[in-house]
Amino acid sequence: MNHRFHTTATRAAFAMAALPLAISFSAQAQYAEATTELAALDPVVVTAALAPRTANESLSSVSVLDEATFRRQDPTSLTDLLRGQPGVDVTSNGSFGKSGSVSLRGAPGDANVLMIDGIRLRSATAGSAAFQYLDPRMFDRAEIVRGPRGSLYGADAVGGVIQLFTPDGDEQGPQPNISIGGGSFNTQRVSAGISGREGGTRYSFAGSHFNTDGQPVRQGGEDMGYDNTSALARMSHTFDSGAEVGFLALRARGTTEYDESGSLATTDYVQQVAGIYGELPITDNWRSRLTLSEARDESVNHHWGSILDTQTRTARWENTLSAGVHELIVGAEYLNDSVAGSITGDMPWDGPYDVEKRDNKAVFGQALLDFAPFAVQASLRYDDNEAYGDEVTGSLALGYELDNYHTLRASIGTAFKAPSFNDLYWPNSGNPDLNPEKSETVEVGVRGQYSQWFWDVAVFQNDYDDLIAWAPTPSGLWVPQNVNNARIRGAELSSGVEVNDWVLQAAYTYLDPEDQETGNRLARRASQSVRLDADRELGDWSLGGSLVAQGYRYDNASNTQRLGGYGLVNLRAGWQFAPLWTARVTVENAFDKEYETSRDYINAGRAGFLSVHFGQ
Repeated sequence: MNHRFHTTATRAAFAMAALPLAISFSAQAQYAEATTELAALDPVVVTAALAPRTANESLSSVSVLDEATFRRQDPTSLTDLLRGQPGVDVTSNGSFGKSGSVSLRGAPGDANVLMIDGIRLRSATAGSAAFQYLDPRMFDRAEIVRGPRGSLYGADAVGGVIQLFTPDGDEQGPQPNISIGGGSFNTQRVSAGISGREGGTRYSFAGSHFNTDGQPVRQGGEDMGYDNTSALARMSHTFDSGAEVGFLALRARGTTEYDESGSLATTDYVQQVAGIYGELPITDNWRSRLTLSEARDESVNHHWGSILDTQTRTARWENTLSAGVHELIVGAEYLNDSVAGSITGDMPWDGPYDVEKRDNKAVFGQALLDFAPFAVQASLRYDDNEAYGDEVTGSLALGYELDNYHTLRASIGTAFKAPSFNDLYWPNSGNPDLNPEKSETVEVGVRGQYSQWFWDVAVFQNDYDDLIAWAPTPSGLWVPQNVNNARIRGAELSSGVEVNDWVLQAAYTYLDPEDQETGNRLARRASQSVRLDADRELGDWSLGGSLVAQGYRYDNASNTQRLGGYGLVNLRAGWQFAPLWTARVTVENAFDKEYETSRDYINAGRAGFLSVHFGQ
C-alpha cells in the first residue's frame, strides 16, 4: 500500500509540475482577461505582512480558503478543510471534537499560531490551539501562511500562522441566512445569521448548533459524541474622516466524549475571543490602530477532575507609514497570560500551577520596500517575557519579478516557541528553568501567476535548537528539558485553475523531519501528502469532490510504531431549487477507509449529510 501511495504521489507531483509549463503560453495570451478569476487565484492577504498584499506580492508561501470554498465543502470540522493543504498535516484522536493537532511544515501544533480576526487563540497550559472546537460555519475565509512569522506575531509562530476570518457584512442591506440539516451518526446541524452594510456601518450576527452521537474512536469501543453551540457578533463603523471603530465577540461551548482506557469520559469546553479596535488616519501617510482583546480557552475534564482555564489579554498598537510605494509598520504589544483558577486534577499530586500569570512586552517593526522589479521585506521584533527572558527575532525576504507572470523569492527568518505553563509549572514535574525552543528557516520559492491559472513551488529547511522533551535529571526525576535538535526539510507544490465553470486546486507536500540526536524521523509527521479538489457548476447544480492522500508516519520517537498511509475521497453536490434556496449533499470518506493518524485511534468511516440553505 505504501508503495502504491509513493507511486501515486510521485505521478501527481510530476503532473502538477508539468501543469504550469503546459498552460504557460495560453495563459499569457489571456493575461488581460478575466480579472475576477485573477482576484480569486491571486487573492489579497493580510496575515503574511501585516498589510494588504496579493499572494504573489507577499513573498510568502500562502494559501487562501475563500468563502466559496467554505460554502462548497461545508465541512463538519475545520480540520477537514485544512488536511492536505500545502504544508499542512492533521493528527487526531478520532473524529468530531476529539483532541488533535494541526502542523505547519512539520512544526508541532504548539509551534504554530491560530488567529481569529487578528486575535490570537490558544491554551497557555497545553500551548496549542483547539481547532476541533470551532464551527466552520462561523467563518468565511482562512489564510494559511507557512514559514516563520515570529518577527510579526511573537512566540510560537515557527511553522506559520493560520488566520480565520468571520463574515464582515460587506453587502448592502440586511442579508439573512439559515441552514438546517443532519446525517450519519444521528447528526443534527442548524445555523442562522444576518449580515450587511448600512452607510458606513457593517455588521454580522450568527449562531449555530451541532450535535452528533459520533463513532467509536477505538476498535470495539462505544460511540463518542460531541456537541457545539456557537455565537458571533461583529460590527464596525467607518467615519467620513476615514477613522474606523469596531468590535468582535465569538464564543463556542459544548461537550466532547472521549475514550479513557476503554471507558467513556467527558470534557466540557469554552473557546472565546472578544476585542475592540480603533483606527485613525493621523495624516495622509500615517494610520494608527489600537486593538484591545481577550481570548479564553477553558476545559473541564470530569474524569481527571481538572479545570484548565487560559485567559489571554492583549493590547496591540500598530502604525503604518507610507512613502509612495514603500511602507513602514512599527508597533508595540503587551500580552498577559493567566491560568488563575486552574487545577490539574483531583489526585494528591495535582493542584494549581506554581505560577499562574506571565506578562510579555514587545516592540516590532517591518519595512515593505518596492524597487520594481525587486521587492524587499525586512522585520525585527523584541520580546521580553517575565517567565523565560527576552528574545529577538527577525526575517528578510527578497523578491524579483522575472517577467509579468513569474516571481522568484528567497527568505530567511527566525522564530521561537515559548514553553507552556505545563512545561514550566505543572505541579511536581514542571521545569521553570526551561528556555524557549529556537528555529531558523531558509526558503526559496517561485510563483507563476496567469489570468486563469497559478502555480507555486517552494523548498525550505528549518533548523530547531533546544527542543523541549522529557528527560531524567541527575537525581532520576523526569522533567521537561531542552535536550533535542532537529532539522526539517521539505518542498511544497500547489496549483489552481478557474475556467469554464471548473474550479481545480492541487497540492503536494514532501517532508523530511529528522531528529538530529538519533537520526530518526520526528513522530506523527507524514512523509508525503497530496490533495486534489475539483468542483463544477452546471446551471442550478454543482458537483465536486476532494482526494486527500498521505504517506506513512511514525507514532513514536524511536520509529518502532509505524502508521500506514491512507487515501480519502469526499464527494459533494448542490442544487439551487429556488431563488436563494440551495440543497447540499456531502459524503465524507466515501469509500469507508479506516485510518489512523494517532496509534489506536480510528477516525470516522463513511458519513453522509444533507442540508438546506437559505441566503446568498
